[in-house]
Amino acid sequence: MLCKRIIPCLDIKDGRTVKGTNFVELRDAGDPVELGARYAAEGADELVFLDITATNEKRKTLKELVNRIAHHINIPFTVGGGISTVEDVSLLLENGADKISINTAAYKNPAVLTEMAKQFGAQCVVLAIDTRLEEDGEWYVYLNGGRVKTDTRCFDWAREAVERGAGEILLTSMNHDGTKQGFAVDITRQLATNLSVPVIASGGGGNAAHFEEIFLKGQADAALAASIFHFKEVGIPGLKQYLSEKGLPIRL
Repeated sequence: MLCKRIIPCLDIKDGRTVKGTNFVELRDAGDPVELGARYAAEGADELVFLDITATNEKRKTLKELVNRIAHHINIPFTVGGGISTVEDVSLLLENGADKISINTAAYKNPAVLTEMAKQFGAQCVVLAIDTRLEEDGEWYVYLNGGRVKTDTRCFDWAREAVERGAGEILLTSMNHDGTKQGFAVDITRQLATNLSVPVIASGGGGNAAHFEEIFLKGQADAALAASIFHFKEVGIPGLKQYLSEKGLPIRL
């Protein structure tokens, strides 16, 4: 059985790490390179860096930041935000990223997933999905950093994206984001048990028991969190020790 992964996420705005609740009310959380290096030293399995304003402000993810990260961090990391073309991916991988995360651009042009997987391998292509549970009981896809609602159901889009070449799904529940009340177990389990690629759960992690639940009940392959790590509410070594003691396969 593959080890479950713990992944700190660093949302970046104007070169700084920020964190909000339900995608709003951002506050500063520090320098992304310093934070990333700290997490690598503490035993994080991977890192995700997301330029959260890139798509909305039509900016490209800063290759200089990726280069800095690569020179200071010795674990795999994924970069997302404003990525829409094969050229964007090439630039980021050349500067040291291990994977890229694509969201809005893939939804608007699904064929790009196939192009990217063909050129760089599906393992490099992470499809990020921001989803919200609506009053009708369905989970819908949102674009542009959670600002634009679509009529597409989350599972339908995830399945199509995997068929087109996405090698991993980063699933963020907007309902749970920043609440620290636990991850979205049901939608995570639906994707994790029906798709052929790993699913990373994101949004709502507040304590070690939440991680245990999303791995056991949600069947997630990895769990991602931000503020609890940034503000040292949960330590990665202690979290991993707890999960290992619960019988989960964890890299200590």
